[in-house]
Amino acid sequence: MAHRDEIIAFADELLDVSSHPDYGPVGLQVVGADEVTAIACGVSASRELFEHTAAVGAQMVIVHHGLLWDRDSRVVDAGLKWRLKALFDGDVTLAAYHLALDAHPEFGNNALLARKLGVEVEAPFEVGFGGSLPEPMSADAFTTRVRDTLGREPLSFQYGPAEVRRVAIVSGGAASLLPKAAAAGYDLFLTGEPAEPAMMAARELGIHFIAGGHYATERLGVQALTERIAEQFDLSWHFIELTNPV
Repeated sequence: MAHRDEIIAFADELLDVSSHPDYGPVGLQVVGADEVTAIACGVSASRELFEHTAAVGAQMVIVHHGLLWDRDSRVVDAGLKWRLKALFDGDVTLAAYHLALDAHPEFGNNALLARKLGVEVEAPFEVGFGGSLPEPMSADAFTTRVRDTLGREPLSFQYGPAEVRRVAIVSGGAASLLPKAAAAGYDLFLTGEPAEPAMMAARELGIHFIAGGHYATERLGVQALTERIAEQFDLSWHFIELTNPV
């Protein structure tokens, strides 16, 4: 058992959240029970996720995409009301780690993706990372590796060199960074969601572009973070899979 505030303080320090300004409050978003014996985690805040959290007996849920964003209305509408009710009914604490989790060199989505895809990280790239493959490979072969790793068919625009050597990875919705990846000399840019300009931009810039799915590219970080917290405080933990095709 551990106190809620100790867990939040540990996660905040581990991810160095103060170094990553975000689009909403980072860390603690909704206060639940003081004492925690189990933690659940999932990619995105939702009523269903919160109900599953209570059902597995967890007093805290950690997400990548939180409940509160700067761009949102301050009105508590019907959707937000029922999400909050699910948290209150279960006495569940909600914590959210977004860009700080993307950027973390050990527990972050992009570092973990690079490791699974065989990309040797060399430097940060925005909130992701760039690196090299130990052996060059075709864009087709790398796309197959992405598919096998993420468990879904990615969208692939192949307009780069015949052999892929350098890869930049920024999970989620980072298609707008494609020109920066090309300017930095990467052969291939991997993100989650595509954007309408991406195909022509890839063709004109001579770079491969792969969109593996926003949800699919951001499953790893929240699990690694929660596992680390559970180890630190000797807690049980659960990943709640609510698959999203986007």
